[in-house]
Amino acid sequence: MTKLKLGSLLDDRPVKLSIELPASVHRDLVAYGELLAQITGTTGPIEPVKLIAPMLERFMATDRVFAKARRNPSSNTE
Repeated sequence: MTKLKLGSLLDDRPVKLSIELPASVHRDLVAYGELLAQITGTTGPIEPVKLIAPMLERFMATDRVFAKARRNPSSNTE
């Protein structure tokens, strides 16, 4: 079975943002939501809006430079 970078989504209290995405990114989010729903056994596709926050969270969690900067904020000056 395919292993996606995102797992099951937690239901958390949201902060509302308004963004514009390129159509190609939206199509990819729709496809990702369909695949994630299939893999996790969720009924119906997962809407793109539910994927954006976990994807950003995952991206930031795996960005080594960002993680280092958060651990040591005094070394962020160039």
